[in-house]
Amino acid sequence: MPAEKVRGRPGGWTGVAELKSAAQRSWDRGELLREAIRPTGAYPRRRPLRRPTAAQLRDDYAAARAWAAELHAAAGAGGSGPFTLETAEAGRTTIGANLVPAAAVFASPADEAGFIGRRRDLESFVRVADTVLAAEPGLEGWLCRRALHALEVRRDLPDLVRAARWFADHPAPGVYLRQLSLPGIHTKFLETRRRTLDELVTAIDPDRAAGGFEARHGLLTEPAPVRFRLLDPALAFPGGATDVVLRVDDFARLRLDLRTVIVVENKVTFLSLPPLPGALAVFGAGFGSGTRVPEWLSAFPLLYWGDLDSHGFAVLDQLRASHPHVESLLMDQETLAAHAELWVEDPRPTRAALTRLTAEEGEVYDALTGGDLVPDGWAGVRLEQEYVSWDWALERIAAAASGWKA
Repeated sequence: MPAEKVRGRPGGWTGVAELKSAAQRSWDRGELLREAIRPTGAYPRRRPLRRPTAAQLRDDYAAARAWAAELHAAAGAGGSGPFTLETAEAGRTTIGANLVPAAAVFASPADEAGFIGRRRDLESFVRVADTVLAAEPGLEGWLCRRALHALEVRRDLPDLVRAARWFADHPAPGVYLRQLSLPGIHTKFLETRRRTLDELVTAIDPDRAAGGFEARHGLLTEPAPVRFRLLDPALAFPGGATDVVLRVDDFARLRLDLRTVIVVENKVTFLSLPPLPGALAVFGAGFGSGTRVPEWLSAFPLLYWGDLDSHGFAVLDQLRASHPHVESLLMDQETLAAHAELWVEDPRPTRAALTRLTAEEGEVYDALTGGDLVPDGWAGVRLEQEYVSWDWALERIAAAASGWKA
């Protein structure tokens, strides 16, 4: 392996400080730790020194002597220091032959780590690596890739490896992480180290599925919540509750006597909707995709009020994939034009082909991302839901309500 060169000080020679900087760079890249468990033949490692020329010896002999003395002192007498010095002859034709330091040679990664005060850390890494590899030889690659991180979590690593082996042997436990019972390992510990645990399991079992931590390792996930408001006080739950959060599967089992459902994307808008007969409002964050809209809502008019931008229409299009009867609310050309002073740029509009929009909605969608409507230099136009005048919104909500069946 080629020796790594050490740059000297500007206009000067390689001293102890420059050698330490080079060693620190190797440490920061994890090289010294990797070499300690997977030698590549880099050691003994020879680091060439920028040294005085014959002319510099003649013109500044005292400085060159001090430079050499500093290096010899760091090397230690009789090979007692972290490195040894190779020398080369210089100055034969100027002031007479002199042997000057030409290279620093580190016998081992431990010696170079010790030179920058990291020997104990390297020894700790080697000990934990030996423990890990005795249990899971296949983790050598992970230890080399993530050497510095392994050192950081060295006290936890043996337990994490045991947990990783359990996950590898039980790819679909079908429980929540909190329910696991591994001897000597508490689940809060696993929660705080889930990223490292995920890496270890994947290193042991590379065929893990994609996705989040729970999905990749066959764990149950917290059910998604749906927040909704019963806008008709007559529909209130026992005790008068009208603002309710349920798990999505519990919401799917509801059966309410409704006249309509309004899905809105903005929380303040959701909280501000007025009392309406037979109406239920859903905070849109609970409907991440059309497939999550419960089937029982198909029996009622379903209104969607999103941001007047390309992404709002994309959500509308997605909702219609499972509920074709969804109607848009306040997502029209008239509302957009009436609030032109409140438009902002949509820096990353979607330009997907939305096939479930009405002709009028399609025209608005196209206008938001192109044509004369979009100011020069903008990628697209966006009118956020909360900027729509409340009086304007209430007037149109009331008009829509007048058409609902009793």
